[in-house]
Amino acid sequence: MTEWKFENPKNTAVISTRKIFRGGGWIAYVSHDDDGDDNESWQFYGNEAEVDQDDLILVALVEVVELDGTVAQLADLPLGWRAWRDTKSSPWKREKIT
Repeated sequence: MTEWKFENPKNTAVISTRKIFRGGGWIAYVSHDDDGDDNESWQFYGNEAEVDQDDLILVALVEVVELDGTVAQLADLPLGWRAWRDTKSSPWKREKIT
C-alpha cells in the first residue's frame, strides 16, 4: 500500500458487507456521512438494490483500501457526500447527499 491518504486513522471502523469481503462482491457505493455531534462514518456497499441488514459487518478502513485500492481516490470525499460507479472498473462519480 502506498501513502495513507485518508484523514481518518487506518483502524477507523467502517460499515461494509460480508458479500464484499467474503462473497466476491465489489464496492459500488461509498458514503461519507455526518452523523452529528462531530461523528462521521464511512459506508462501503456493493451494487445490490437493497442491502440485507444481516449482511452488514464492521471492518477497519485499511481493510477496505487493501481490498480495493481505488477507494483511496475517495479519501478527500467531503462529509455528506457519496460516490458510486457502474462497474468495478468504472471511474468514481461523486455528489452531495441530499
